[in-house]
Amino acid sequence: MTTTSRSALLDRRDRPLRDLRISVTDRCNLRCRYRMPREHFGPGHRYLHSDALLSFDEIARLARVFAALGVRKIRLTGGEPLLRQGVADLVGMLAAIPGLDLAMTTNGLLLPTLAQRLAQAGLRRVTVSLDALDDAVFRAVTDTPVLVRRVLEGIDAAARAGLTPVKVNMVVKRGVNDGCVLPMAERFRGSGHILRFIEYMDVGATNEWRLGEVLPAAELVRVIDDRHPLEPLPARHPGEVATRYRYRDGAGEIGVIGSVTRPFCGDCTRARLSADGKVHTCLFASRGTDLRALLRAGAGDEELRAAVGALWGTREDGYSELRGGRRTRSGEDRVEMSYIGG
Repeated sequence: MTTTSRSALLDRRDRPLRDLRISVTDRCNLRCRYRMPREHFGPGHRYLHSDALLSFDEIARLARVFAALGVRKIRLTGGEPLLRQGVADLVGMLAAIPGLDLAMTTNGLLLPTLAQRLAQAGLRRVTVSLDALDDAVFRAVTDTPVLVRRVLEGIDAAARAGLTPVKVNMVVKRGVNDGCVLPMAERFRGSGHILRFIEYMDVGATNEWRLGEVLPAAELVRVIDDRHPLEPLPARHPGEVATRYRYRDGAGEIGVIGSVTRPFCGDCTRARLSADGKVHTCLFASRGTDLRALLRAGAGDEELRAAVGALWGTREDGYSELRGGRRTRSGEDRVEMSYIGG
């Protein structure tokens, strides 16, 4: 384990541990084709039993362990995190940990009823997934009869609650929703929200990813820049995944996440905790380290810190940098994004 102090834990590539994504459930109320295709996550799919899920007390305890090792930002994810009953109570528990920046990624459908409660509990910001403004395209992507206006109502509710700036994530798949890039840009220009375009990635084993379906980051930027001129912005902090641009006319900014064509493994500072307590050191991981077993066997905080420190200290992950020399279809042993969060 490479470390100079408890707050400066480094992996073998000298990347610090700064961000933790916590999945609170593997369930979702949409069936996005790139994430939870219905043929694999239909009526017969077996979700984690409630006893297998980390309790809120267990999540909060592990969050304190990670904070002691240098984590400064926690993002709650899923599945769809707002499906976890009482999630605002968990937010309150995490918000009580000093020095943490607390955010959430959601599909936004339940934000109209929960945004104010989440903000009062201590959540600072939300990122909302929205892959199209056209209802037909949105239904094709999500494979669910939901109207776009419901997601937009969730974004509005988050803004009213002060969960700002709201980030809106759009996964772009060539031939599916690439025609929606410019309408999305124009919808959120001047709104105060930050739209981020994400290259379609080979996460998990069920989305039948193909390299030809990726719309490269450079092309995404060009589509928008041709209509609304852009200029680059500097990163806000090391490890930021999105390349930032602002509109030259002052109408706000966008981000582009190019995991396929512009890998950012070199300064990745993220670990992921699954809903059943396994730590994964890469979004493209095939297996995780079971912290739930340690917790339920009575491990003390020092033992938990040692386990996480040993895991991070041996980390060498760099999947996106190596992708070009591997198969161009999803590997069959990688965990699904709905299991470890995005």
